[in-house]
Amino acid sequence: MIEEILVGDVITTRKPHPCGSNEWTVIRTGADIKIRCSGCGRIVMLDRESFLRRRKSVLSRGTKQSESCQ
Repeated sequence: MIEEILVGDVITTRKPHPCGSNEWTVIRTGADIKIRCSGCGRIVMLDRESFLRRRKSVLSRGTKQSESCQ
């Protein structure tokens, strides 16, 4: 089963970032996932498999984007 990852999801990771925060916000999805650290603002891009391994839990869900580009 493929887990749905939405732009705007706030997630926690298993290990904290060097700044001390372990909360991240998803800013891009696809084959790669781009996330922003909630503590320092650092942006990191991970492949989907690495992201799913490092993710611990979803704190809040983002909004589902519509399919049409209107």
